[in-house]
Amino acid sequence: MAEIILNVDVRDGVGTGGARAARRAGMVPGVLYGGDKAPVAISVNERDFRKSLYTGKLLGHLVTLKYGKESQPVIARDVQFDPVTDRPLHFDLMRVDEKQTIKIEVPVHFINQDQCEAFRQGGSLEIVRHSVEVKVRADHIPEDLIVDLAGHKMGDTIRWTDLKGTKDVEPTITDRDFVIASIKTSSAAISAAADEAHDAEVAAEVEATEQAAAEEAGEAAAEDTAEG
Repeated sequence: MAEIILNVDVRDGVGTGGARAARRAGMVPGVLYGGDKAPVAISVNERDFRKSLYTGKLLGHLVTLKYGKESQPVIARDVQFDPVTDRPLHFDLMRVDEKQTIKIEVPVHFINQDQCEAFRQGGSLEIVRHSVEVKVRADHIPEDLIVDLAGHKMGDTIRWTDLKGTKDVEPTITDRDFVIASIKTSSAAISAAADEAHDAEVAAEVEATEQAAAEEAGEAAAEDTAEG
């Protein structure tokens, strides 16, 4: 079962006015939908909601909704935040069956960057997808999909088949082994290489000029000796 339990109240007032009243009362307003049932306006104690939210296991994961003695599994689909205070303003929950297969975005995390030689050579990670939409049973949603960067080289392209944690999930993109990220030479490294090449070229020109001058001086000295 889900690790997080949300104890909710049913809101009588709907719309902007009802949501504001809930926030004034220290609650976070939300909506429960899906499962071929009508949407229901609900609210959760803000303090409890924050605790669940900060575990990192609320959004996009299976949780248990409790209303009185009734309980049911749900997926937290979305949470809206105040852009200034970062206070949770509203959330959406979707009714599901634990064994139901759903589509959901799962975040991609990159590990062992310090064990990737390419980054010590001036390479940079270019991320194409920060998350991947997958089909998965509601009670098997992974917390994340992992890219292990250890051993990767400059120029490597990281694809879906390189991810770890995909045992119980299937990507919604099925026609190709799509790109997650790539390791490329950074602009700074390119600039440094160009500077190094330029310095080498200048040094070679200086050396050639000095050698030519030395040869001319040697020839002049030889001529003076012959004339003497």
